[in-house]
Amino acid sequence: MKAWIAGLGMLVATTTFAHHGWSEYDAEKVLTLEGTVLEAAYESPHTVVKLRAGNKTWVAVLAPPFRMEARGISPGTIKKGLKATVVGYPNRAKPAEMRAERITIDGKTTELR
Repeated sequence: MKAWIAGLGMLVATTTFAHHGWSEYDAEKVLTLEGTVLEAAYESPHTVVKLRAGNKTWVAVLAPPFRMEARGISPGTIKKGLKATVVGYPNRAKPAEMRAERITIDGKTTELR
């Protein structure tokens, strides 16, 4: 029983650490991607958007769903086929992933942090 509880504690600690690991993104390199939304997922801990920009498909990690909604972006706002501009920082280890700081959809820019 004690081993099970210890294992659960380690899992929670690891998940919490991974969730707050913004150091994996390079804040010295700002990316601005303009493209088409391929899909969007409002999931904890963060909303994620797949964006086709140029010849590359990017995964943009946005704010948590509760923050997205508080800023006026409901789950139906980001839809497949919409044009979007995302500004943020590239992941140091995953060349097709970025942490988004802001997103523009239909001419409306939303700060995510």
